[in-house]
Amino acid sequence: MINTLYLPEIREMLAAQDSAGLAEFCTALHPARTAEFMEGLTPEEAWQVLLHTDLRNRIEIYSYLDDDVQVQIVETAPPEEASELIADMPADDRVDLLNQVAPETVEQVMPLMPAEERRDIMRLSSYPEGTAGSLMTTDMAMLPESLTVRAAVEEVGRQSEEHETIYYIYIVDDDKHLRGLVSARQLVTHLNKPNMPLADLVERDLVTVVDTDDQETVAAKVADYDFLAIPVVDAERRLVGIITHDDIIDVMREEAEEDAYLAGGLEPLVGSYLETPWWELAWKRGLWLTVLFLAAVLTATTLKNYDTELDRVPWLVFFIPLVTSCGGNSGTQSTTLSIRALTNNDITPRDWWRVLRREVATGLCLGGFLAAIGFVVARLVEHEPAASDMLVVPVTLIGVVLCGSVIGSLLPLLFRRLGLDEALMSGPFLSGIIDILGIVIYMTVAISLLQDFSG
Repeated sequence: MINTLYLPEIREMLAAQDSAGLAEFCTALHPARTAEFMEGLTPEEAWQVLLHTDLRNRIEIYSYLDDDVQVQIVETAPPEEASELIADMPADDRVDLLNQVAPETVEQVMPLMPAEERRDIMRLSSYPEGTAGSLMTTDMAMLPESLTVRAAVEEVGRQSEEHETIYYIYIVDDDKHLRGLVSARQLVTHLNKPNMPLADLVERDLVTVVDTDDQETVAAKVADYDFLAIPVVDAERRLVGIITHDDIIDVMREEAEEDAYLAGGLEPLVGSYLETPWWELAWKRGLWLTVLFLAAVLTATTLKNYDTELDRVPWLVFFIPLVTSCGGNSGTQSTTLSIRALTNNDITPRDWWRVLRREVATGLCLGGFLAAIGFVVARLVEHEPAASDMLVVPVTLIGVVLCGSVIGSLLPLLFRRLGLDEALMSGPFLSGIIDILGIVIYMTVAISLLQDFSG
């Protein structure tokens, strides 16, 4: 929701060209809070406000604005001013921004930026979306290990104005091959030994990612080792960039949102819900609804194949929702456990046999428990039932829950093995599969056990 508290005052200062007031507004609060109060402004108004603060603070405030507003500002601001802003942004952020800006605007601002920044943008833009290279920034502190502690501190001080983070200082050779790292904390704690060789502090055993690694792999490594940043190397182990923890948080949020959408049976949204046009919502929802509808048609077709049997024993219809829901619910539970285990690297597709054994045992246990309840329900529904009548629902529940548990746990492993996103195995999609199998199992058990079908 847009915060309109200061909008009248901001617009009044703009109309009066109150430079002092606008400058104070830009510096009085945290940049995130300042950006929040600017949400209701037009892109032109927002840019005029930002021009009343220094470039560093301007970039900070700008980074907290909504992505759509950032794009609109660049597309409406004078190219000279926009290029100055973009050139001083963190390397990864400016690439993400330019990927969203209209091509004609990019053609206007790119020639106005320094050659080094242009080369950096072109190089980072060449990495495929979702890889480590597309996430990394080239703003990092690098030193040769031939320095002393004193010289290293002085050099880091010179580099600190240019780089996004100096939590870690990366040690490289003349060809930028990564040799190790030194933390800023280590340098500070050894200031009393200014002539100590930097090589004595270098940590050689490093965890790195390759620039072509998938972003989920990167996120898992950062989470496992609790890094503030992780170095990115190429195939020849040259340091090409770093990925900071804030970018990893963004990746985790994006992955969680995507999984949540897929679990609900719809395509992920690019923008916010209220900003997404209704026809785009209809398309993204309709695609999966069509798939699920076709699955439901198969379920109905399967059920129709047993219409003669259901006419002879009408009470069987009463238990169809119970049977299919138990199978679908058990499958959804198993799928959730399997996907989480894959995400946390607890299991891999090679562990399918271990997963199968565990789910068979779990499915039999849960199926047996529900079968006992189903036996009582069948006894209450069917007055004076034969022994075989009361066994239909319990036996079916054991089979359906077992089937749901096994399929729900193994399909994500199969998807991972095929290189597909296991989150595609969503609850609605899985339920459609289990519904069909549940009806087949239910009617097969009924035909086998009920006296009405014998002879």
